[in-house]
Amino acid sequence: MLIRCGYEIRYETEVATPLMAMLSVHPTRHKDLVATHRIVASPDVPMYDYMDAFGNVCTRVTVPAGGLTLSCDFTVEDDGQPDRLSPMAQQHAVEDLPDEVLVYLLGSRYCETDRLSDTAWSLFGHIAPGWGRVQAIVEFTHNHIEFGYHHARPTKTAWDSYQERQGVCRDYAHLAVTLCRCMNIPARYCTGYLGDIGMPPPYAAGDFSAWFDVYLSGEWHTFDARHNMPRIGRVLMARGRDATDTALTTTFGPAALTGFNVVTDEVTG
Repeated sequence: MLIRCGYEIRYETEVATPLMAMLSVHPTRHKDLVATHRIVASPDVPMYDYMDAFGNVCTRVTVPAGGLTLSCDFTVEDDGQPDRLSPMAQQHAVEDLPDEVLVYLLGSRYCETDRLSDTAWSLFGHIAPGWGRVQAIVEFTHNHIEFGYHHARPTKTAWDSYQERQGVCRDYAHLAVTLCRCMNIPARYCTGYLGDIGMPPPYAAGDFSAWFDVYLSGEWHTFDARHNMPRIGRVLMARGRDATDTALTTTFGPAALTGFNVVTDEVTG
């Protein structure tokens, strides 16, 4: 299957403002690119990429006074299969986890394990460790939060989402990640493209999406608390502890987001 992905995002500023973007496809999907993946800036200003500590491609650019449009249009090959299910996957004892995985047990900016630990153990402590416990966390989160773009705000944490019971995909992911970590299950936050491939209409407006991975039986497995079902055509962009590590754009000064369009469609015909 071929999937066309892309975006056009515009920021407007009164003065030159540095910006960091995580809008590139994750290196693990580079082998699947059908054509060159390239971010285009209008006006044409200098940009350069670097790799962060989590293996994400970060782009640095300065938005000139007046504004800047960033865009990208590419095609990626996908196996067309829904998210893999591994119901026999087992949870590791903490002392047996690889060193590099331990960071995904710790609290982070949007995932306050200290505030939700007692809640997590009261809700999921009776469920056998492993895939079933993660699925129970996913189902709880899916049913606990009401989805709505008007519920979004950049400062909302997992604790806020638990209390308010409202949010967007990143809030589902943050709460599920936090509850998993509270139960000693390593969990990392992911962001990328996820269209409506294989889903019945009506279709949502184009947007990026957030989901999460957990570490079971020696490997990472994908879960999605927002949709709570295997989906087709995820194209990873970035992953880390939470949205702090994977923010699509970070501006270092006042900047207004005035344009936002995302495309994720199966190529047919």
